[in-house]
Amino acid sequence: MTTTVKCVVWDLDNTVWDGVLLEDGDVKLRPGVAEVIRTLDERGILHSVASRNDHDAALAKLQEFGLAEYFLYPQINWGNKSDSVKAVAEAINIGIDTLAFVDDQPFERDEVAHTHAQVLCIDALDAERIPQLPQMQPRFVTADSRERRHLYRADAQRKQAEETHQGTDEDFLGSLDMRFTISAAKERDLQRAEELTVRTNQLNATGYTYSYEELDAFRRSPGHDLLVAGLQDTYGSYGKIGLALVERGDAVWTVKLLLMSCRVMSRGVGSVLLGHLIRSAHEAGVKLQAEFVPTSRNRTMFVTYKFSGFREIARNGDVSVLAHDGARIPNFPPYMDVTVEL
Repeated sequence: MTTTVKCVVWDLDNTVWDGVLLEDGDVKLRPGVAEVIRTLDERGILHSVASRNDHDAALAKLQEFGLAEYFLYPQINWGNKSDSVKAVAEAINIGIDTLAFVDDQPFERDEVAHTHAQVLCIDALDAERIPQLPQMQPRFVTADSRERRHLYRADAQRKQAEETHQGTDEDFLGSLDMRFTISAAKERDLQRAEELTVRTNQLNATGYTYSYEELDAFRRSPGHDLLVAGLQDTYGSYGKIGLALVERGDAVWTVKLLLMSCRVMSRGVGSVLLGHLIRSAHEAGVKLQAEFVPTSRNRTMFVTYKFSGFREIARNGDVSVLAHDGARIPNFPPYMDVTVEL
């Protein structure tokens, strides 16, 4: 299966523009590059920069070309490109295997490829063909994906506010005026639901991916609940950021899938959707179990289950079956308004 690229990291000199900025301040935008950037942006693919350059001069030139707004967390410095590429992945909080790197210099591409073999390295001469690559063609372009750049820009504002906040973490979270919604998935949610299973690695409790058609079948099934979660705060909407699939038996409900977007990891919302499932099972008088498949990235979800009162009761191959103790019925966080629409 081809990995869909989530972010393209661009060199600048002789890549985004023709010429070397520090040698000729009157560099020209390379033909077709702006169109490529805007096309990918409309598909929900993000952009950043890894360039050896003068930081202020380079940003001013991008601003002049009308492209500065497209680049998140630009790394414009004199360090190795591989370090800059890694910094981009960490700042956006995505896997480095979901990055592409565009540069005109074979040495720079080789240096990145040697350090990060999972990164797709592309010659700047092939820039106009980038939108045709299979890695650049997500199956669906959803409302959330069209807004992805703006969602990440809002995240950057939140991070800046958090860094300057005086007080406790809970005080800061309270200042965000967060509104968390949980609702039964509707047909219009299914494209985003599939996208979440494909894109979310770190906070997917099983690592399972489901197609649109499979999710639609679960949505229609009388024996399953398919729930989506959304989040808003003072800075705007995070979009749809959570998904849960529950198989309902007469005496036991089983959480077959639980995932949260990596973008909300630091917002204290990871256990809210799970907390709702625990409360719902308790009110229905049934036991709650969950499937968990350990991966290299999802230990945070295992910790979430453990802190919520789950323990392992069985193992079927790679699948751990966790059971809730029935004793700890969590309350929703005091700094968050939670609305359930079922």
